[in-house]
Amino acid sequence: MPKVKVARKSVSLDMTAMCDMAFLLLTFFMLTTKFKPEEPIVVDTPSSVSEIKLPDTDVALISIGKDGRVFFGLEEQGTKLKMLEEMEKKYQVTFTDNEKNEFKLLPTFGTPIGGLKQILNMGTSERAKVNQPGIPCDSTNNELKDWLIFARAHNARPLKVAIKGDKDSNYEVVKRVIATLQEQNANRFNFVTNMEAKPSSLPK
Repeated sequence: MPKVKVARKSVSLDMTAMCDMAFLLLTFFMLTTKFKPEEPIVVDTPSSVSEIKLPDTDVALISIGKDGRVFFGLEEQGTKLKMLEEMEKKYQVTFTDNEKNEFKLLPTFGTPIGGLKQILNMGTSERAKVNQPGIPCDSTNNELKDWLIFARAHNARPLKVAIKGDKDSNYEVVKRVIATLQEQNANRFNFVTNMEAKPSSLPK
């Protein structure tokens, strides 16, 4: 008995919904992506095999450059504003509302409190070209200690501290930064490193 041939029909797919979905996803990622801000100092971090990742919020970042300059960064704008107001009182420096708004937007800074007004009154492109001298953290003038005290006091949640040091930076500067943290009983902090693959086996 001959087989009955089923007529073949071409299959057509309506891709309109798929195109709409792809466009919506692309728009979503473009609007929500947080671009890495331009940093005023380049830090070549050492490598490690640690897989612990820093949280995205409530982190105070202390950067130490190859030349020993120290920078301080914080993302929480409300904390940054209160921190700046405390520094105003202690060091008798007055900042305008515009300067305070500029400070809230700074991802990181590295200048003594006396030179901060000059940095805040610069444009973004002009500020990027300035070689900031770093925040003092020696025994006679430790402004880094005050920034940390006020940041930890006014942050809504416990503030984590991370040190991002250049692999060729002066160890004495790193030692002073760690000592500053220990003076405030901040004995738990993270070192920012580059991720590298774990060795497959230990050498014999």
